Amino acid sequence: MGRIAEPPETAVPSWKRNWKLWSALILLVLPAVLLVAYTWLTLHYSYSSGERAGYVQKISKKGWLCKTWEGELAMTTVPGTAPQIFAFSVRDDATARRMEQAAGQRVALAYQQHKGVPSSCFAETEYFVTGVRIIGP
Repeated sequence: MGRIAEPPETAVPSWKRNWKLWSALILLVLPAVLLVAYTWLTLHYSYSSGERAGYVQKISKKGWLCKTWEGELAMTTVPGTAPQIFAFSVRDDATARRMEQAAGQRVALAYQQHKGVPSSCFAETEYFVTGVRIIGP
């Protein structure tokens, strides 16, 4: 008598056998990669840039884990009026040292505004000072 042929076994691809592992990797790694990409984007592309003039009122390096330079610039339009305070962050140690050396002098601070930075570990404000220029006593 004739024997009935059995259908050939189909090989299951390895990714189908390990679908739980791949699902877990996608659910864990994909959000982390997206967060890193978003952080990089907010730190490397500025929303606006400009310059503000006044007297550096305060500059200090602060933070528990992430040390950042934070400061305040007192901007006065007319002598005798209350100054407007511009809070800023400095990411470069050399720029912060130049700012400390210019204490008591009128300075112009070049800055870039970075909106949406996801952590205060990079800076407490969204205004990052990139340059300091002394403009008077």
